[in-house]
Amino acid sequence: MKKASTGGAIAILAVLLTGFAGWTHSAQNATETERVPQFENEDVKVWKSVIYPNQPLTMHRHDHPRVIVALKGGTIEILEQSGTREKHVWETGKAYWLPANPPNSRHADVNTGDQPIEVMVVELTKKK
Repeated sequence: MKKASTGGAIAILAVLLTGFAGWTHSAQNATETERVPQFENEDVKVWKSVIYPNQPLTMHRHDHPRVIVALKGGTIEILEQSGTREKHVWETGKAYWLPANPPNSRHADVNTGDQPIEVMVVELTKKK
């Protein structure tokens, strides 16, 4: 049986690590606000939102209450379609309760800081 070359194994490992480094580098350098689904069943819907400065989430609504867990906090301004504004300061590592939106309302979320905000959102999907 022929012994495997250590040099060949190191070369393969180097290629794999270079590819992985490129992937993490591109993922860390993302600059567009995004909503990434995480989990969903009949009781909850969970997603991660990354909100970059000057890139508000498009107008939307939440028919169900939700918990926001700030993975990387900051200040969010909620702009209602009616023109009203509401400021929320979310601290890293803390959780916050947000009720369902009133009927026929929509809002956009704006990061008013200079760093991305990352939150995990757990929305309850059943009515009380």
